[in-house]
Amino acid sequence: MTLMFNGIGVSRGVAVGEAHVLHRYQVDVTARKLTKKQVPAECRRLRRAIKDAKAQLLNTRDNIPKDAPSDISSFIETHILMLDDSVLNDTPIDIIKSEQCNAEAALQQQREALAKVFGTMEDHYLATRIDDINHVIDMVLRELSDTNENLIGENWKGQIVIADDLTPADTIDMQNHGVAGFVTETGGQLSHTAILARSLGIPAIVGVHNIRQYVVPGETLTLDGRNGLVLAEPTEAMLNDVKKRQKAARLKQRELNKLIDTETETLDGIKLQLNANIEIEEDIKAVKRVNADGVGLYRTEFLYLNRNSLPTEQEHYKVYAKVIRALKGSMLTLRTADLGSDKEISARAMTTPRSPLAHNPAMGLRGIRLCLNDTQLFIPQLRAIFRASTKGPIRILLPMLTNTAEVHQTLTLINAVKEDLRKEGIDFDENIPVGGMIEVPAAAIAANHFASMLDFLSIGTNDLIQYTLAIDRIDDQVNYLYDPLHPAVLQLIKLTIDAGIKAKIPVSLCGEMAGDPRYVRLLLGLGLTDFSMPPNSLLEAKRCLLESKRSRIRKHAMALLETTDAHDQLVLLDRINGN
Repeated sequence: MTLMFNGIGVSRGVAVGEAHVLHRYQVDVTARKLTKKQVPAECRRLRRAIKDAKAQLLNTRDNIPKDAPSDISSFIETHILMLDDSVLNDTPIDIIKSEQCNAEAALQQQREALAKVFGTMEDHYLATRIDDINHVIDMVLRELSDTNENLIGENWKGQIVIADDLTPADTIDMQNHGVAGFVTETGGQLSHTAILARSLGIPAIVGVHNIRQYVVPGETLTLDGRNGLVLAEPTEAMLNDVKKRQKAARLKQRELNKLIDTETETLDGIKLQLNANIEIEEDIKAVKRVNADGVGLYRTEFLYLNRNSLPTEQEHYKVYAKVIRALKGSMLTLRTADLGSDKEISARAMTTPRSPLAHNPAMGLRGIRLCLNDTQLFIPQLRAIFRASTKGPIRILLPMLTNTAEVHQTLTLINAVKEDLRKEGIDFDENIPVGGMIEVPAAAIAANHFASMLDFLSIGTNDLIQYTLAIDRIDDQVNYLYDPLHPAVLQLIKLTIDAGIKAKIPVSLCGEMAGDPRYVRLLLGLGLTDFSMPPNSLLEAKRCLLESKRSRIRKHAMALLETTDAHDQLVLLDRINGN
């Protein structure tokens, strides 16, 4: 009998293979009380386990195939850096000393403390960083217990791995041994394992709860990484269908790769800009691989997180200069620190006292509000941006704008920074464009006013949809209400695009909608010509736009603005997409 399982498809592609079910050894983390004399030896034991775990990761990194994508090693580097970080190195040692407990209990205590911090985060990417912390802690725990499993075997070629979770190192090992795909019981769309699976081209599904209870080792599975569907013991007809789709997918990717060097222009001659969103400097390699026109959104707040002091001006400068040089003349849009809410800085890093956590931090002191409230946080970043501007083209993007007074204050601060740099004899680009994020309904409604003061606008649909519909898209109880097609959302997007056209300034869109094949033609029909998206979404979005005529799409897009019936919305969307 065929069994069907649903999960979150995180890496497209279909696969067929025998099931290999992994059951990891669970390390005992029971707390033990130590005598004062035992504490130094326990600290040495933990440091030795961390050293051994690091050696294991270094070995994995050094054995990455030469023909693998160039950014693959960065995922392993992330875990190596975590093992060097005081959060997982010094703090557990301090716990051992202060509480006279064993290393396992100290690590578990630190894991729980970090889980509380990451559990409050609204940003998907940041919230899923707890997965990486768990992977690293589990590695150290296994070293402490002398239970270092060799998960991936030479005979795994063509098999589909079923596991509770997998680390990036596991994923690289699986690719080296030709695993057909994998399914995990936990994990999310933005975990490093999911991102790595996409980069390596391994079909993958996560979040299939308790699948290991039902799948028998060795039975035939099919895996659909786009739709998040696993079939156990499929019929012959199902197998034939999957094989046809595998062939079609290979042909499609070959066709998409042909578009890498193609300029993006619609069938009716409208030239479009396709930029990439990046989180960290290592993402630049993925940007170059798909030949994006530039970077439409660089989230700089990662420089501030997981540390006990603010990044210095020189730290900012080195990172920005490196990214600009790597882009070789393409534009870098650098969003100033969007901190607060789910991206809190350590209290020890703050230069001004902070009040207790707000009841609703998403609507509290965050984004540009925080930067203007604490200019000692903001000014070093601005100085670094202007200094780096001599290396290549750069734009400044201000997050979370709600009123024009914030723009006035920021422009005044920018002029003061420029004057200081002139007095110091430091070269910089005098004409760096300054733009604003439109991600709050008030800003979209007042887009004409913002457009008259700024050089460009960028629509952040992820937050705009949440704030407009008053829902949290990562809350399982209400995320069904997250609807990019809601007429209020579309009206706000259109207001912003029209404001840019009227003021003759560029308007981009950098939310998830920009890279979603279901919505790119709709956005084109609403007048958008500048899209920014994750690098792995760019080629498919390009294909959709190259095959589009805005003159044909526009009337259906305008009709969608006025439609409230869900069925009618989908009918119009199908017409826009030529279905």
